[in-house]
Amino acid sequence: MNSKACELLGIDFPLFAFSHCRDVVAGVSSAGGFGVLGAAGHTPETLEIELDWIDEHVGGKPYGVDLLVPTSMDSKERGLTREELEDRIPIEHKRYIESLLANHDIDTTDLWEETVRDGVGDNMRETGASRILDVAFSHPIGMVVNALGVPPDFMMSRAREARVAVGALAGAREHAIKHVEAGIDVIIVAGTEAGGHCGEVSTLVLLPEVLEAIGDSDMVVLAAGGIVTGRQMAACMAMGADGVWTGSVWLTTAEAETLPVVKEKMLAANSRQTVRSKSRTGKYTRQLRSAWTDAWTADGCPEPLPMPLQGVLAGAAFRKINRLAEGDHEGAKRLANYYVGQGVGLMNETLSVRSVVYDFMEDFASATERLASVVE
Repeated sequence: MNSKACELLGIDFPLFAFSHCRDVVAGVSSAGGFGVLGAAGHTPETLEIELDWIDEHVGGKPYGVDLLVPTSMDSKERGLTREELEDRIPIEHKRYIESLLANHDIDTTDLWEETVRDGVGDNMRETGASRILDVAFSHPIGMVVNALGVPPDFMMSRAREARVAVGALAGAREHAIKHVEAGIDVIIVAGTEAGGHCGEVSTLVLLPEVLEAIGDSDMVVLAAGGIVTGRQMAACMAMGADGVWTGSVWLTTAEAETLPVVKEKMLAANSRQTVRSKSRTGKYTRQLRSAWTDAWTADGCPEPLPMPLQGVLAGAAFRKINRLAEGDHEGAKRLANYYVGQGVGLMNETLSVRSVVYDFMEDFASATERLASVVE
């Protein structure tokens, strides 16, 4: 396709797929798109294993890696220890979690035994992020993406040395301007419809705002947020995007490692059954509505803690919820949820990754033909 995204990264079709599942990443890249592995939860050792596997299964096609690296590393470098994180969680929040789980018949006697994993937050410090980048750049990746603001200088310089493209997410016009000033290659314009961390402005509004703000920049611009079909992709490219960045649509594929009960909820959900909530990370994320999200809007509930404390709190709860939900525990199934965008209402059947890519291609072609007929 005649797209700056295809030219920059050597791909056939400018469909970008963010996923924590290596099978999805390899499947999308193999089919002509561009898979991006979410590496935020990995250690250098586990990332090496995942990227080795992708290299073996991607057939030489390009792929990328996505990280969460703060722009300013100073305060993060002196980050809290495991004990300090645990000590800063107010007792009222622990008691609220215990009460919530107990009301769903979940035993909480061992809930806080492993609150924080060893090394938590290391990837959000320069030393930890550098080790992750060492692994990433030892593989033939085509792009590295920062999902937490402007990539810091050390990340930019490492990418330039490795001749790897740099991308970053923007949830507001001013974010995009900062990315232009930093000299990144790819801006991912993510509207409020997106799953996970998202802002308040719709993709339909945010994309033209950003395009107007950056002017004639040579940057590749990808649209994101609620995009699960080829016709949506065509609409975004008609507005000026060079391609699209997707995430939610891969959660219900056959290859996805999504918790089965959550996958079932997603397949049955409509577009109104997602909410923006701070209940998982301490910042607003769009996620599937469940008894968990309802509990954080109930009368008398405490305010979610700031990042990373809310993530520590929720992490302890969801390790137990997910394990029990897999065992068909009814209370845990009611609480179970995950990050997903408003496009979930169009995700109604389980398909293979390759089928989803080909459906995008066919739907995109049909949409462009319709638009051409209107012009004629």
